[in-house]
Amino acid sequence: MSTDYYELLGVSRDASPDELKRAYRTAARRYHPDANPDDADAEARFKEIARAYETLSDPQKRAQYDRYGADGPQMGDPFGAGGFGDIFEAFFGGGSPFGGGMGRSGPTSGPDLQAAVDVTFETAVFGGTEEVTVRTAVACEDCEASGAKPGTHAETCRQCGGAGQVRQVRQSILGQMVTAVACPACGGSGEVIADPCDTCHGDGRFVTDKTYTVDIPAGVDSGSTLRLTGFGAAGVRGGGRGDLYLQVRVQPHERFERDGEHLRHELHLPVTQAALGTTIHFETLDGTEEIDVPRGTQTGRVFRLRGRGVPHVRGRGRGDLLVRVVVDTPTDLEPEVEEALRAIAAQRGEEVAPPEKGFMSRIKSALR
Repeated sequence: MSTDYYELLGVSRDASPDELKRAYRTAARRYHPDANPDDADAEARFKEIARAYETLSDPQKRAQYDRYGADGPQMGDPFGAGGFGDIFEAFFGGGSPFGGGMGRSGPTSGPDLQAAVDVTFETAVFGGTEEVTVRTAVACEDCEASGAKPGTHAETCRQCGGAGQVRQVRQSILGQMVTAVACPACGGSGEVIADPCDTCHGDGRFVTDKTYTVDIPAGVDSGSTLRLTGFGAAGVRGGGRGDLYLQVRVQPHERFERDGEHLRHELHLPVTQAALGTTIHFETLDGTEEIDVPRGTQTGRVFRLRGRGVPHVRGRGRGDLLVRVVVDTPTDLEPEVEEALRAIAAQRGEEVAPPEKGFMSRIKSALR
């Protein structure tokens, strides 16, 4: 980056004060940080430009610069007592032309709010709407958020002249330091309420319960946060509304568990169906699907129903439904069933425990 102040401003070395001023306006607007957010190079360039104009606009500093250059002894620092605010105030009527600076920026927006919303499992998968009630500040309709009693109006603060800020001068080792602080008389609003509204007591808003109908996007999960822009609390005396952040809490499902974009379910099958095979009419969230269970199915086998899972929140398509088989071994056997199983075991050459004997065994058999 060049350290030649004339070159920075794009003027000749014999430029007039008016030419310097016009060049500075153009360059400052181009490289101001508010016009180039998160651009470190533009911010550094802007500081150089401000330093160049602060030097060249002063006849004594300009003569000293012409003699010694930028590395020579300089008179003052453009970022000291007045800083950027003083320079911009001279050109743009107080503060940065991009909305920052020293001037009053108007009513402050209200704070953001946080709340939780409970949704059903099906709503989280397919999307839908839910109602949520929050305690919030809303604009007063009686005074139209002005804070003044109907028929009256706010008056310009006499202490700050409506600027919302007052300047304070203090001495430091570097000389006089000028800073701007919120006006203590009006709190920075630039206005005072002589006759406040009876409903909101001059605040321009009041606190109440507000119920909103919220759109739940398909695919959200517990812990997801939904941002509702402009659904937060209203600001004081006509200030804008903040945002509402909703934390989603999904209710559990009696049959399905969620695993990211997939759904999981354990399908319990009797040993006969697992051994011989069958067709299961399985109820998914989308309706009935047929699952063909082949002969000899073992515990742990997973059937994948593609596209029957959870939609992608930020994309197309859906996950899958994963059905894991659990083969149930019968415990209470009727005598004829036990006899049949023993015959099968004998035919297959499999050793099994002998039948139960004794008094208790006969009682159990009689009660069956």
